[in-house]
Amino acid sequence: MRPDLTRRLVAEFVGTALLVAVVVGSGIAAQRLSPGNIGLELLENSLATAAGLIAIILALGPVSGAHLNPVVSLADAVFGGLDRRDLIAYIPAQIAGGITGAIGANLMFSLQAVQWSTKTRSGGGLWLAEVVATAGLLLVIFGVVRSGRQSAAPFAVGAYIGAAYWFTSSTSFANPAVAIARTFTDTFAGIKPGSMPAFVAFEVVGALIAIALVWYLYPDIRSVADDVIVPALDDPADTNAGDRDARMSS
Repeated sequence: MRPDLTRRLVAEFVGTALLVAVVVGSGIAAQRLSPGNIGLELLENSLATAAGLIAIILALGPVSGAHLNPVVSLADAVFGGLDRRDLIAYIPAQIAGGITGAIGANLMFSLQAVQWSTKTRSGGGLWLAEVVATAGLLLVIFGVVRSGRQSAAPFAVGAYIGAAYWFTSSTSFANPAVAIARTFTDTFAGIKPGSMPAFVAFEVVGALIAIALVWYLYPDIRSVADDVIVPALDDPADTNAGDRDARMSS
């Protein structure tokens, strides 16, 4: 039996806020520590993001699954791991958390709470990169969970995002909540509000491609959809827990 919805929403809000605070805050710090050295700034930003993401998933995964991403929640709902009511509630919590994290990062570095980004990110290469980044992220998540190695999921997700900073031209947003939140900061990690809708649209395209691919590669994916990204804590009175464990080990 999962924790109640309110607790899970708080976990998604807090987790996404921390994720965006890590992304934006480490981007600001990188700009200040390594001014003019874009490669070093990106390295600092990507390492902090990968490490922070792993830690956040490990901490909050047992409460909500640590989706922290609307397309992860959407895919999980398609596969039966999240019901429609929960999906409708998860997405606003993730978006609100992301915005809060961006504002918090601005304030921590003595910037205005809201600074609309002026950084244009547009073009076919960047949009394709978001399709690839998002599809790859979902494939990693569901593939690792289906393998029965849920304990490795936080590290696999962090490693993939850290790598995707470098092999995608968009630096792998791969998350509509993060894309929306990053419009609130005119810093290294920002994205101009006018560029954001296309990023979100192509992230959804990537998610749809990943859903089809996961269905094809893992026809029985519904059997483990409850455990994305990290299994929620079971109530000791949950008589289905043993059945689920047996199903996962088969």
